[in-house]
Amino acid sequence: MTKSIQTLNGPVEIGSLGLILPHEHLFTDLRGPSVPDYAQAEPEAVVKVVGPHLAEAHAAGVTALVECSTVGVGRNLPVLQRLAEGTPIHIIAPTGVYREAYIPAALYDSSVDELARLWTKELSDGIEGTSIRAGFIKLAMSDDGPTALEVRNLQAAARASRETGAVIASHTIGGKIARMEMDILEDAGLDLHRFIWVHAQAEPDVSVLMEAVQRGAYLELDAVGAPYQSEAELLKTTLTLLAAGNSDHLLLSQDAGWYNPARADGLPEDGYRGYTALMKDFIPALLKRGISEEQVRRVTVDNPARAFAF
Repeated sequence: MTKSIQTLNGPVEIGSLGLILPHEHLFTDLRGPSVPDYAQAEPEAVVKVVGPHLAEAHAAGVTALVECSTVGVGRNLPVLQRLAEGTPIHIIAPTGVYREAYIPAALYDSSVDELARLWTKELSDGIEGTSIRAGFIKLAMSDDGPTALEVRNLQAAARASRETGAVIASHTIGGKIARMEMDILEDAGLDLHRFIWVHAQAEPDVSVLMEAVQRGAYLELDAVGAPYQSEAELLKTTLTLLAAGNSDHLLLSQDAGWYNPARADGLPEDGYRGYTALMKDFIPALLKRGISEEQVRRVTVDNPARAFAF
């Protein structure tokens, strides 16, 4: 059976896709789920802000975009549906939950079984009573984690992934946490080929990154174009990993965006960062340094398609 990615407009066969952005944000509320107007906005207002950036991304060659704002940091299905109606880019929405400080009260006391059933349902049947299926499981670890609740989340995610085949992508800062996280997932029966180490560029020791690849994980270098990230350092890490033969486990993205419902103008505090730096700047820099078109395609087309298909 041909595998597909699950998008807001239904399943899409991976063979029809080109460049995929595996880690971006369209609508994000970092205030957390306890504020009274959490994750609320008029869909048309969001389209007005986000739509031009999606149009620019499509013109630059993007065919699919993974929306990583999970439960706890603003997942809003009606907003995402409206965005999907206005762009030819296929949008993939998450199930899962963010790190402990952002876990909604309704999920705080859930058991592993209860969470696994919820996430399996969202992946298999649909989100929030709709027929729109989530396309992956998005988690996050605290910077000093994983906490006990985050261990619970990992165990539930592993069960839901084993049931559905969906990939787990987890915000993970540093190799120490990544190692603990992968141990927990493997103990829960997960094949680490179904795990994405999100923000892997934050680990400076390339040997630790290669260790994760040897265990089966994808490495997501997702700070392309970010003002806090040295492009030279990110290029160096990417080139080192590719030279060592890790091209089948590498993902590139920008962690860019997004509509901010906390502000009347919908903009992040530092302004909206669009989705084209990878195509306009980073890929040309890789090609200039001897990376082949075939390697670029593997990292930006084949790998994310394989990672998110189930």
